[in-house]
Amino acid sequence: MSKTSVKTTVEWNTMNWKQLERRVYKIQKRIYQASARGDVKVVRGLQKVLMKSWSAKALATRRVTQDNQGKKTAGIDGVKALSPSERMELVEELNLGSKPKPTRRVWIDKPGKDEKRPLGIPTMYDRALQALVKLALEPEWEAKFEPNSYGFRPGRSCHDAIGAIFSSIRFKPKFVLDADIAKCFDKINHQALLKKLNTYPKLRRQIKAWLKAGVVDSKVLFPTEDGTPQGGVISPLLANIALHGMEEILKEYASKLPGKGSKVSKAQAISIIRYADDFVILHENLTVIEQCREILVKWLSEMGLELKPSKTRLAHTLYENQSEKPGFDFLGFNVRQHLVGKYNSGITSHGKILGFKTIITPSMKSVKNHYEKISSIIKRDLPSPQLALISRLNPIIRGWCNYYSSVVSKKVFSKIFSQVYQRLYRWAKRRHPNKSVKWIAKKYWHTIGNYNWEFAAKTDDKFIKLYRHPETPIVRHVKVKGNASPFDGDWVYWSSRMTNHPEADKRVATLLKRQKGKCPECGLYFREGDVMEVDHILPISKGGKDEHKNLQLLHRHCHDKKTATDGSLVGIHDKNHITEEPYEAKVSRTVL
Repeated sequence: MSKTSVKTTVEWNTMNWKQLERRVYKIQKRIYQASARGDVKVVRGLQKVLMKSWSAKALATRRVTQDNQGKKTAGIDGVKALSPSERMELVEELNLGSKPKPTRRVWIDKPGKDEKRPLGIPTMYDRALQALVKLALEPEWEAKFEPNSYGFRPGRSCHDAIGAIFSSIRFKPKFVLDADIAKCFDKINHQALLKKLNTYPKLRRQIKAWLKAGVVDSKVLFPTEDGTPQGGVISPLLANIALHGMEEILKEYASKLPGKGSKVSKAQAISIIRYADDFVILHENLTVIEQCREILVKWLSEMGLELKPSKTRLAHTLYENQSEKPGFDFLGFNVRQHLVGKYNSGITSHGKILGFKTIITPSMKSVKNHYEKISSIIKRDLPSPQLALISRLNPIIRGWCNYYSSVVSKKVFSKIFSQVYQRLYRWAKRRHPNKSVKWIAKKYWHTIGNYNWEFAAKTDDKFIKLYRHPETPIVRHVKVKGNASPFDGDWVYWSSRMTNHPEADKRVATLLKRQKGKCPECGLYFREGDVMEVDHILPISKGGKDEHKNLQLLHRHCHDKKTATDGSLVGIHDKNHITEEPYEAKVSRTVL
């Protein structure tokens, strides 16, 4: 290793990330504030400062080469990971104006479908430069984005979108247009997008170059005349910019409707809740909903987009509408209202009995897909030890249950838990076809605490058990405040939301509360999008125990830094051996 290589390695591993993060966030906050008050000149000036900032370049590089190492997918350059010295070199090279290389097309399975979705994977350099551009553009647009847009935005989630739907219909049944935009990320008109983006010339040229870079599929280069490639760091932001204004145009139409009430109250009567390219429109009048569809068709056509007929449905939340069943599915949830007696009915804030109740549950499709996934793992793992099977199933069960832990899921959890146990018994019986039921039960099921039938494996004098669906507590999710943004500087609000998020692992949530939302290594608050890892304060290799008082939550890069110096046997992430991993995600999530 050369002296230069040693020097840059030391520099990267000893970087003062706290100082860099604060420096970058300070500029981002000023961009957000200037954008909120409509001061374009200040926004552009600060964005140029950020694009030239060494701190921002270092952060962008860290995010694509160190923080996000879960999906090691290479672009056409074949690079999946960088050493610390190579990261430092990349920081020095990042500048606007470079000609991007084409993306590499990777086909992934759509969850629960036989179809495949194309991803366009940029080179490592382009990913880092896109991350840098995102640092500058995101705060500007977060100040502009509409309050009921929830997909691929910092501090917002599927659960906030579902909370917005519940708030819209809890006191009044409504008609709903449940729609999806056909091939949204593949069809966006480049010219219309760049016009709406309206940024300074040098940045506009760079984004245009990425859009026009082309894609390599099976070693053949194809031009890209439309769309923003799924898989790029900046793609979700560009898609949100393309769809920005949907809520505004429909609210404007609703405000001019004839009848009693002010313009403001008429506009508030219509709800548009969007998550990426999926959205619902809610209003108590069917004619208004139908007119909204016509307005949207015309508006979307200007961006080169159209609604997907097979996924566009007009229904009612309480009653059957033109042979369509009541309710609708959105983001894996089923939203429906039921007529009930006065004792089970919802009530208004004034105590008036409504005569119906709004029930949100996991959708039948999601339940079916979840059971099939568990079933396929059990079937595939027939030769595997019980402990290995439990280790594979627990993250899947816990993750699925956490996702639905804020809605009416107890009955569904109990039913699917029963089905899983029946499937596990068949698994055990196939392993031991000549053994009795009693022998099988004694080998694989144990009494732990108050439960007599725990599917568990004994290791080191303790049991590792299968997570039971009904163990998941149901806790109501509190929707994000309308126009709140992580760039507004309200650290206490945002750290408390991370602690209480439905999908937060129980152990992580407990540590977040104990640490008051801060990383003890660098002293910074954890932010939306930060990669967090549980660390043993005293490493296991030095006699530390795997118990709560010896655990802390750190940023991934802080964890890497601590592990390199605390006497642990191995580093966590900076390994030279890299393997290709399959990619699983929702539409347009970035591959880093």
